[in-house]
Amino acid sequence: QVQLVESGGGLVEPGGSLRLSCAASGSIVGINAMAWYRQAPGKERESVAVITSGGSTTYSDSVEGRFTISRDNAKNWVYLQMNSLKPEDTAVYYCNVGGSVVVNSFLRTFNSWGQGTQVTVSS
Repeated sequence: QVQLVESGGGLVEPGGSLRLSCAASGSIVGINAMAWYRQAPGKERESVAVITSGGSTTYSDSVEGRFTISRDNAKNWVYLQMNSLKPEDTAVYYCNVGGSVVVNSFLRTFNSWGQGTQVTVSS
């Protein structure tokens, strides 16, 4: 009932920047936390950044000070600005959104994942 579409991944040299975007659509009533996760080859998926409905943010130690998460509540978008990228940031990045949605006239909670977007940091 809720679709997430990500964009903005690609290949960038070390020290470069990328901005990821994620658009949520569907019969959304409200969105709570929005987050970005990543999964590198051979590793488990890990949380990168979270932003609450009130705008509070949390970052993993590995990206603190380099990445910035933000959201547009009017459009149901979440962004991840990634600066000073390192080869170890290479991974598939996923957005994750939780909130409330109308299904068959009933209010339901949801927790949805995007399809993932590849970020490769290499010279």
